[in-house]
Amino acid sequence: MIQRFDDSHIVVHLDRIMLERGVSLTELSARVGITQANLSKIKNNHINAIRFSTLAAICEALDCTPAYLLEYSP
Repeated sequence: MIQRFDDSHIVVHLDRIMLERGVSLTELSARVGITQANLSKIKNNHINAIRFSTLAAICEALDCTPAYLLEYSP
């Protein structure tokens, strides 16, 4: 049986990484170039998609990789 993607999801650990790095939402928003509202949606896992350019900018600003930022949760 093939599992549908709707039965699982990707968890974003942006809040944890921001805390570890001591970076505020305001500061990261300025570094990445997206609004605080959109960054907050990402941080709180209220998104269905993310642009690779946004993901790359977040990873660059926080000195991390997508694998550290995202987790697959069945």
